[in-house]
Amino acid sequence: MKIISRFCQSLVLLCLALSLNACFIRPYKFDVKQGNVITSEKVAQIEIGMTEDQVHYILGTAMLQDVFHGNRWDYIYFNKPGYGEITRRHFAVYFSDGRVERVMDEPLAPVGFVY
Repeated sequence: MKIISRFCQSLVLLCLALSLNACFIRPYKFDVKQGNVITSEKVAQIEIGMTEDQVHYILGTAMLQDVFHGNRWDYIYFNKPGYGEITRRHFAVYFSDGRVERVMDEPLAPVGFVY
């Protein structure tokens, strides 16, 4: 009888320890990366007067090539780490006669931002 009582106490303590341990374990959350990785080094290589092929070689295929704005290539990057702050970036290249006319580098509005 004493052995069964001791076994029950051990079992209760084991269950309590396991349930408390579960409170401190965080589930794995994977990183979500979408779009073109836009680094400062790549942006610094883009110069006024470069051809479309040169820009494509440096930055890769644009994420968005708008039908209504054929002279603009948009590179959009979104990074949502499992535990951390979300990063969003927008880089646009404007062309005139097949050559870079100007570039626009701006951060996107924060996630959850309402206009």
